[in-house]
Amino acid sequence: MTDLTLYHNPRCSKSRGALELLEARGLTPTVVRYLDTPPSADELHTLLGKLGIPARQLLRSGEDEYKALGLADSSLSDEQLIAAMASHPKLIERPILIAGERAVIGRPPEKVLELLV
Repeated sequence: MTDLTLYHNPRCSKSRGALELLEARGLTPTVVRYLDTPPSADELHTLLGKLGIPARQLLRSGEDEYKALGLADSSLSDEQLIAAMASHPKLIERPILIAGERAVIGRPPEKVLELLV
């Protein structure tokens, strides 16, 4: 099996649920606590490519930073949104499982299982 990496926030129930699902299948992903070690803008570009989504779909719109930074403005470019996520990792949706050249956002947590087939 391809190496697995999980962008994880241990305080998030969805993130904990995704990790538990993987561990229940005998899988031990590399866990990246992205709030402690935020991804760079380049890493976010790569991640978005693996997810196959635009930057806006990776944003957590309910966070205070989203409102404070005016990220609801639809004229903002992907570059601007990526810069905001790199500076404020709390804005990044979670959990994210990466398997090789593919990735998925684990919402609901069972979505991480899609990469295992």
